[in-house]
Amino acid sequence: MPTSHDLSGLMKFLGRDEWRECFEEVFNEHLGSILDEGEGEFEDLAEVLGDHWTNTLWGCVFEDFLTQDFEGEPTNIVDEYLKRRGWKERAQSRAYMAALRSSVMSLYEVSNVVPGSSFVARDLIRDSEPITVSEGSATKTLKQWDRLAARIVPVMGKNVMAGGMLPFSPQATETLFDGLRGLFGKRNAKKLPAIKDDELQAAAFMFTLSWLFDTLGRVAGPKLQNTEGDEIIFHEVRFPFASGVRPEDIAARLSGIPAFSQADSKFWNWLEETPKAGSTTKAAATPAIDTTMDNGPLVLGNVELKGRFLHLSANSAARATRGTALIQQALGDLVRTPLCEITTVEQMKAERPREGAEASRSDIPPEIAEQAIHEYLDRHYLETLDQPVKMLGNKTPRQAAKTTAGRQKVADWLKYLENQSAKQPGPTHPMATYSVEWMWKELGVHDLRR
Repeated sequence: MPTSHDLSGLMKFLGRDEWRECFEEVFNEHLGSILDEGEGEFEDLAEVLGDHWTNTLWGCVFEDFLTQDFEGEPTNIVDEYLKRRGWKERAQSRAYMAALRSSVMSLYEVSNVVPGSSFVARDLIRDSEPITVSEGSATKTLKQWDRLAARIVPVMGKNVMAGGMLPFSPQATETLFDGLRGLFGKRNAKKLPAIKDDELQAAAFMFTLSWLFDTLGRVAGPKLQNTEGDEIIFHEVRFPFASGVRPEDIAARLSGIPAFSQADSKFWNWLEETPKAGSTTKAAATPAIDTTMDNGPLVLGNVELKGRFLHLSANSAARATRGTALIQQALGDLVRTPLCEITTVEQMKAERPREGAEASRSDIPPEIAEQAIHEYLDRHYLETLDQPVKMLGNKTPRQAAKTTAGRQKVADWLKYLENQSAKQPGPTHPMATYSVEWMWKELGVHDLRR
């Protein structure tokens, strides 16, 4: 049975010859610049973003297409579909399609979330009163002060959210606002100009592009590199001892490798040797990560004796290869064929404890640990009130709160802190239970917490 917001019939109608070129025109407005720059196809985005977000992007394009009037007859697909096929649809589906026909994409701030039921949305672009939105599935993951680009439409007495919903980070928000200021006002202006509904409707593609630029920049951004320009991929090479070989036999040979600096009886730092005259180091095109000794030499890796294995650790494939060759040359038949384990940065992130996973055991009662963390946060944020904050234009919160424009920035900053706390692994996490309400009052901006 079709749902009350079923658009499947309308999507099939899109396949008619008279609408194909029209849809392609809207599609290219939203995504053409991204795909042309990368010389890729829309399906290629799924490899980077995943199927869910690729489908959501298509939905954003489709919903914008439903609002468009084109030259010739028929002019709008919703009008034509309801005229020809509307009798097949349920009353609520017809009402939903008609609402999408005149809908406007905007950016909303989320508050008062009732999981499985509703949330309050405040339009951050148009000057209007907050509205209550009836929503089931999305409210199970929405958090206080989340920002999302969406079409919120009235359907039979309720405000509902269309399917093309994109979560916006502070960076994506600023990209969007900067674009809107440039399109409808002054790019360097501090405030958004007054934007009419028909103007915002025509700028729907800017929401898609702002979200994509931000997301692709984070998901497909520069890889972490070491100072030699190699991508950070952690290698653990284990050399099994040959039969009858003792740890002290291995240690004696390792001491003969000039680049190995012994830290204790079982541990060596593999250090960069003085570069030969005329040699050059491969420059890293992105921020580089590495470790150096107190006296200056670069640490290329570590070597450690563990049981009947010698372990070599290095942060790139090139270093692991070089280190393996050094060790095999020095140890010869004292060790057997090495085994290698590789871990990427992404895999290390994925191995972090999942939500609901059992935490490591602690002898400190949870309520005592929570109290200690909250007391630390109180001290930390009290000091922060008198320190420059980047989100506030490098002004201190107290300085920023003295002007009208600064007060709004302070409110946005405090909402950001609360939003990040709400996204902790669990509702009982000490960060999740910490309240910054005292900061709203301390800075005199509590009236902006809405």
